[in-house]
Amino acid sequence: MTAFLIAAALLVVAVLAILLPPLLRAPRPSAAADRREANLAIFRDQLGELERERRDGSLAEDDFAQAHQELQRRLLDELQVPASVPTSASAGGKTAFALLLIIPLAAAAGYALLGNQQALDPLQRQARITPQQIEGMVAGLVEKLRQNPDDSQGWLMLARSYRVLERFPQAAEAYARAGALVDHDPALLADYADVLSRSTGAGLKGKPTALIEQALKIDPNEPQALLLAGAAAADREDFAAAAAYWQRLLTLVEPGSEEAMALEAAVDRARQIAAASGGGKASTSTASAGAVGGAVSGEVTLSGQLAERASPDDVLFVFARAEEGPRMPLAATRARVGDLPLRFRFDDSMALAGGKKISDFNTVSIEARVAKAGKAQTSSGDLYGTLRGVKPGSQGLRVLIDQVQP
Repeated sequence: MTAFLIAAALLVVAVLAILLPPLLRAPRPSAAADRREANLAIFRDQLGELERERRDGSLAEDDFAQAHQELQRRLLDELQVPASVPTSASAGGKTAFALLLIIPLAAAAGYALLGNQQALDPLQRQARITPQQIEGMVAGLVEKLRQNPDDSQGWLMLARSYRVLERFPQAAEAYARAGALVDHDPALLADYADVLSRSTGAGLKGKPTALIEQALKIDPNEPQALLLAGAAAADREDFAAAAAYWQRLLTLVEPGSEEAMALEAAVDRARQIAAASGGGKASTSTASAGAVGGAVSGEVTLSGQLAERASPDDVLFVFARAEEGPRMPLAATRARVGDLPLRFRFDDSMALAGGKKISDFNTVSIEARVAKAGKAQTSSGDLYGTLRGVKPGSQGLRVLIDQVQP
């Protein structure tokens, strides 16, 4: 859009540069007849310039017609002036001023009436990539990797593509083929662990836990690895360890934010369960109630129409809230736009202080918000999407971010 507007403005300036100098030039002291002949010559030159501009395509037809009509009017005025009566020196200036206003306005009005205004909107011009096109690109990448199986960067791209397509077993295999790129990157190790846990259906036990531990050895404060480490500890009923991991994560988030409050509640809940079980693992019934009670899960995606309004590093919050009652979130998670599509899972183990949990309500709402200011609090310009009427226990939810906060 910017390039188009600059080009259009330059064309208007070029036309004005041709038309205005002769009009603003002070008249030479000469006889009226000589002056009139000189003006007629100027009119002919200007008309010729307009014709050339139109033929070259740098002057729109509407602009040409407007300027041509103005030249004709001035030519008639000139012919009607008696040779013995000198014309006013300000006439050219008035005409120049009129053209200075008329030509840009005529160009804008002409485009408004005849042009395609949606073409100026980058969201309208954004390519619509269909699932079939994505599959085609993935197939092309697979073929390239067959020819060059040592391309670690290509395997990483393929892993992320499979993750978008929710083909988790293939994504896990591609992450494994990416080799050193994954082995030395804590964020990629955490992604690999997450994908692997979904591909097997066995949760975070086994290799996913080993990958999480490897990530934390490289960076003890990697956020996703800490979150998954806490979840893995909760899965094996070691709630003291879960509280410790989430407490470390809590120091990395903004104090007082909704995410911080949700993490504080999760830490408190894990500590309570650990204390009730003697400081270690909870009983089977207690762990089950804390881990899966009221669980809701699904995926967050961003509308293609809003894609250009978000950058990969923008902060993304996902909340579960009661539809009736306090606005305090029942559970929350934080990620980046670059992590989309994002899988989420909330359950009663993430209940806030005060005892309120997802299973206490008949329905909850799930909200995903791209926080342009980087804070959990709502601000103008945020991108968001909300899914209402969600019953505790619902799985496979789809939350689409498709609205803009006024």
